[in-house]
Amino acid sequence: MRTKMIVVIFAVLIVPGMCAAQKTAGPARGSASADQLGMSCAQILDLSSSEWIAKFASVKGSEPAATLRAINVYGKCYDARTDQLAAALGRSGKGPLMGARGNFLSLQKAMDDFKAKALVDSQPPADAVKTAYASLYEKQFRYEFYQSYAPKPATSVGTSAARANSTAPSATAKPTGTAPAGNDASLASDAAKQAARPDPNANDNDPVTLAKNHFGALLGELPDEQMHALHGSFGGILGANAATSRMQLLIYRYAIFLLEPPGEKPFAPPPF
Repeated sequence: MRTKMIVVIFAVLIVPGMCAAQKTAGPARGSASADQLGMSCAQILDLSSSEWIAKFASVKGSEPAATLRAINVYGKCYDARTDQLAAALGRSGKGPLMGARGNFLSLQKAMDDFKAKALVDSQPPADAVKTAYASLYEKQFRYEFYQSYAPKPATSVGTSAARANSTAPSATAKPTGTAPAGNDASLASDAAKQAARPDPNANDNDPVTLAKNHFGALLGELPDEQMHALHGSFGGILGANAATSRMQLLIYRYAIFLLEPPGEKPFAPPPF
């Protein structure tokens, strides 16, 4: 009898608590599912970010708060895919080594510094939606970094190797957390200025040249103090880090996106 009473008391005390916990957890799961519109991350990422945000707006509305939710969903799915790729490469032993990861983190830190300045210095300064888009846009670099280490089809070894070399940040990049010494400091400063200066002798059809010239034009529209600050910050990306032509193009297009005024036709479509 005494044992039965203990069981009854335990049930009375514990069961209501479990029910309450379930009621508390339920809405959170339902909210996440609702924001994905019943779609898996794989299905969401089959759409471009623009297509997904338009689809989300058709269901949830197009006000800024809804747009931020749509961007957040896409970003979480994009990060989850990158995390899965990084984990798979780690298990297979084919992922980037510590030095390459450290160099990429230095590149990422330099881009974050430039982003923070550019979003304030753009005309007009970026609002919450553009800031969220910028963070979403930046996720491409981490994904491309890990994807460059993924095994390539055996039938296209040469092409795949070339593509890998054109997408991954160089493993010999200098850390951006340490100031260049001696002549390296002036070289970095010169690189920052050159990064924004149009090159009249370059091939006008070269995508990097087109992006570089457009970036320089956007910088030229800023007040001198802001322009010089962004020169130096951008030099921390391409002046202090070795980058392939492919990575340079992605970085220039990202920088252009940050500085583009609203309402104008984008220089380049979103990267995903």
